[in-house]
Amino acid sequence: MPSFARFRRNAATTLACVLPALFLIGASSTLHEARAAEPEWKHASALTGDPKYPPEFEHFGYVNPDAPKGGIVRLSDVGGFDSFNPVLPRGNPAIGLGLIYDSLTESALDELDISAAYGLIAEAVRYPEDFSWVEYRLNPDARWHDGEPITVDDVIWSFEKITEVNPSQKFYYRHVTGAQKVGDRTVRFTFDGPGNRELPHIVGQLLVLPKHWWEGTDKNGNQRSIESGTLEPPLGSGPYRIRNFEPNRFVEYERVPDYWAANHPVRVGTYNFDRIRYDTFRDSTVLLEAFKGDQYDFRAENSAKNWATGYDFPAVKDGRVILEKFPDKASGVMQAFVPNLRREKFSDERVRRALNLAYDFESANKTTFFGQYKRVGSYFAGTELASSGLPEGKELEILESVRDKIPPEVFTEPYENPVNGDPQKLRENLRMALELLQEAGWKLDGRRLVNAAGEQFEIEFLSNDPNSERLVLPYARNLQRLGIKLNLRVIDTPQYINRIRDRDFDMITSLWPQSLSPGNEQLDFWGSEAADQAQSRNYAGIKDEGVDALIRKVIFASDRDELVAATRALDRVLLHHNFVVPQFYLDVDRTARWDRFGHPDNIPEFTHGFPTIWWWDEEKAARVEQKK
Repeated sequence: MPSFARFRRNAATTLACVLPALFLIGASSTLHEARAAEPEWKHASALTGDPKYPPEFEHFGYVNPDAPKGGIVRLSDVGGFDSFNPVLPRGNPAIGLGLIYDSLTESALDELDISAAYGLIAEAVRYPEDFSWVEYRLNPDARWHDGEPITVDDVIWSFEKITEVNPSQKFYYRHVTGAQKVGDRTVRFTFDGPGNRELPHIVGQLLVLPKHWWEGTDKNGNQRSIESGTLEPPLGSGPYRIRNFEPNRFVEYERVPDYWAANHPVRVGTYNFDRIRYDTFRDSTVLLEAFKGDQYDFRAENSAKNWATGYDFPAVKDGRVILEKFPDKASGVMQAFVPNLRREKFSDERVRRALNLAYDFESANKTTFFGQYKRVGSYFAGTELASSGLPEGKELEILESVRDKIPPEVFTEPYENPVNGDPQKLRENLRMALELLQEAGWKLDGRRLVNAAGEQFEIEFLSNDPNSERLVLPYARNLQRLGIKLNLRVIDTPQYINRIRDRDFDMITSLWPQSLSPGNEQLDFWGSEAADQAQSRNYAGIKDEGVDALIRKVIFASDRDELVAATRALDRVLLHHNFVVPQFYLDVDRTARWDRFGHPDNIPEFTHGFPTIWWWDEEKAARVEQKK
């Protein structure tokens, strides 16, 4: 395997034969200064600090390098698929497509800085101190599954096509002004300005596609197009390829026997299953019953009711099914009722605060969620990035710099969610909610809350999950006491996706997962420009000058301390605007699995890593079969 040696540039000695000596002295000095100013090639990079693993590391510390290869793991999906094109913004691409592609770099699962990235398709990376560009030098061993080398042209074509056909990706990479070939194996990405520390790492995550395959023809001679959906299994470069499938029923991937990176340090001990299969089920209720019937092997349980009452069946009692919680220390989350701020009725902050006052989390947690959840009180809940108390130190300095653009309460009042949980508290909070609604121009007309035109305040709550009734209907009853009519509408997943993309909704439940190293994705979550982008994750439609300014503080943070302070400042301002009604979260992952698998002794504290670092255990699988 090629080493990650630093790149060395040889002097152009041919000039010495033809140029005057005096000029050569000056040229030599200039070349020396240019070389001295050029950044070094590195095997890896980190957003803050240094990467954990050195240049000649053999494998990540959390894997079993001798993990056996073989077996199958069966997973599940809801909603189905109709395409294998991984970049189109329309249609439903098959789950698991990431298994067939490699990227320029790969992250480790055991680092606080998840932006730390190690070369994969790229064997080395370099960028200047001002982060105004980045160069990746490709690994000469990198190959597509048909044996063709992965080239700089593939990388450039992938970047250009992805940003051309997918508006969301165009927005995400909008600070990348271009990609160009600067050597046989070297590609340079240029940025629109200096100081954005995350851009080199974002580019390293680029999905690299085979230009020659997408511009070629299929077995029937038909021209392929990256701009169209397809059910032809695509050519990839990753550890798996598509083995078999039926649209909207299942897709099965098989391990590539001559995978080019099988012995690469970032791949040793990973992707150990011969086959990975995803079966599609109609809804979450059927999904659980299918698991009980041993139709798939592993599930992450996101229902408190299921976790408390749904696993009382023989396979759990006799040990064939293992229930296990894993700590979640790597991510934060904002999960919330999300009003569409593009609707006039949600434009007033007092209205949105009133909607929060009517949400009785405490009673729901006790009666519906078996006391398993914590209330979300931050856009980075469960991490060190969450704001608390009053701002101080570096965070206060950052907030002072945008004082004229943010709510004054940020400096004087810690954000707190309303607390309900008993009839008296709920009555008090509903009384406060009604006062806020009346201040915002609404009034009670009998049992109806109406505007100046006499129109009742109505909310259509959109969902694709029939089980959402347990969460939404108690909330609707509280709103009804304010004169607000909330109607739950459950639709199928494709229709739901299209309506969210079109911003055709009043309110939804949504969530934004957060890493420990936030950056440019915050523009996609909360940035004003993203509010009008159909494919962005700014579902709420947030447009706020102060939020935009603080996002830039996060992106251009110079070190970890500044990043944490800027993120807390952003969090604090988002909360004080009452853009959403925060719901609940867990700081553990609840999992259930049929006991057929082994895993490393030192699973990373940031993730359970299933199925990436797990493997098929023949002895365990045999015991499961014997007990049936």
